[in-house]
Amino acid sequence: MNIFVCVKQVPDTETKITPTGDGSFIETASIKWIMNPYDEFAVEQALLIKQSNPAANVTVVRVGPTKDTEALRTAMAMGADDAILVETNENLDSYSIAKALKGAIAKSGKTADIILTGKQAIDDDALQVPQVLAEMLNLPSVSVIVGFEVSGNAIKVKREIEGGALEVYELGTPCVIACNKGLNTPRYASLPGIMKAKKKPMTQLSLTDVGVSDSDRRVKYSQFRLPPEKPPGKKFEATDPAKQNDVVSQVVGLLRTEAKVI
Repeated sequence: MNIFVCVKQVPDTETKITPTGDGSFIETASIKWIMNPYDEFAVEQALLIKQSNPAANVTVVRVGPTKDTEALRTAMAMGADDAILVETNENLDSYSIAKALKGAIAKSGKTADIILTGKQAIDDDALQVPQVLAEMLNLPSVSVIVGFEVSGNAIKVKREIEGGALEVYELGTPCVIACNKGLNTPRYASLPGIMKAKKKPMTQLSLTDVGVSDSDRRVKYSQFRLPPEKPPGKKFEATDPAKQNDVVSQVVGLLRTEAKVI
């Protein structure tokens, strides 16, 4: 069984984001990068499948720059067997990334039985790549997965929907599955795992190798900017009982006309 896990590196949530001077992207020099948290659930699920099927091979795939391969090394330290990096310094859209992932899987020479991803990336929140990839590969796909069972070639998954209800799907392999928080508890990489990860193979490919060109872009980004600073809060003096009714009227009026929450 060949399991592919698509991962993305995203800025740490505590990183201070600064747009570039031309507004085309964000400054990346001082950013601390981490594996997209939803992708951690995908990696863990692949490793759980491998535990019950030791012959399975887990390959992690990422599209991004070569200067920082933290996400791939973390996944291999957790237990993945090998990795593929599609090199690019460009800020690609979801369609181009999906096409690059498809090309990387094809270049691996292995037939994918299960492709796991996170349900979305926490930086752009696009929620598109898993579905686009599945369409490109002409494979069944289920997203927002919180339950997973394998029985032979059949997979039963539970999908979270609005209102807290669950949908249950059964599908065969190959397939694309996008994982959500609550599916499992991702393991920490052990020290021996970190040491072994340094020796595990990582294939590097270019966008040309995987058949992606600038003409594949459906979306181009511009005018990145920070949201405007929030105005300072307003304080009201209501210690004098004689003024309390007037203060309450002012506060209610501002909540209605300015904040528009009532």
